[in-house]
Amino acid sequence: MVIPVHDVNPARRTPWVTYALIAANVVVFLSMPGMAGSVAGDGSLAQLCHLQAYLDQYAVMPRELIHHQMSRLVPTGDIAVGPQGPGCVVGPPGYDKSPELSVLTAMFLHGSWLHLLGNMLFLLIFGNNIEDRMGHIRFALFYVACGYAAAYGFALANSSSGDPLIGASGAIAGVLGAYLALYPKARVWVLVPFLIFLPLRLPAWIVLGFWFGLQAVYSSGEAVSDAGTVAYLAHIVGFLAGMLIAWPLRPGTPPPPEPRGVLFGRRARPGR
Repeated sequence: MVIPVHDVNPARRTPWVTYALIAANVVVFLSMPGMAGSVAGDGSLAQLCHLQAYLDQYAVMPRELIHHQMSRLVPTGDIAVGPQGPGCVVGPPGYDKSPELSVLTAMFLHGSWLHLLGNMLFLLIFGNNIEDRMGHIRFALFYVACGYAAAYGFALANSSSGDPLIGASGAIAGVLGAYLALYPKARVWVLVPFLIFLPLRLPAWIVLGFWFGLQAVYSSGEAVSDAGTVAYLAHIVGFLAGMLIAWPLRPGTPPPPEPRGVLFGRRARPGR
């Protein structure tokens, strides 16, 4: 997997929506039960029960989204001791949940620091140019639309699932798809793990095409052991939705600057 660190594609305006989305994702993550201390590995049963109750209320459940089959018993966040030892208490939900609105709230939830930071890195690098091309308001609507497309696409293919679906990955995949449609020749600095992290400057169509190909392979369950816990299909749907929405903007999109110098190695410079 390549790690993008910088694109050679300056934006004309400050990407306020991109910055606001990053800030909102970080703030929400820190407010999630147990997540602020997850780096230290502090995962008590109380935190786990609170997190389960939190996700049941705010995450997307495919079964709820497609069939409106709301759970009669959900985690309450409390702990009790049963015949098999201590565990999380379940009971009737004390709230009214809108499955459609949960798609929006789930876009700001993440399961770990790695999940959060990976998503925010891609949004920071590629989101500014899409926001610059679309404008602030249209970009915000585009981001939400891609997130909804990704969630519904995954839910339709897993309509009987009651597992929570969280993360900004589907919406950010839409940003990547739009970037590929609008700036396929823009150069992107990446780190490639090859004995050491080798810096390369590659065209966006290679970087993002490789990323999309990996999602397709992982979605099929090949070459990865956690295909059941990562919604790779949502990434694919979000990416394609982003490409389709951005495609009509191609004719008026100014090309990225032509790269100068070598494309890789110690003599290259990220700003060139």
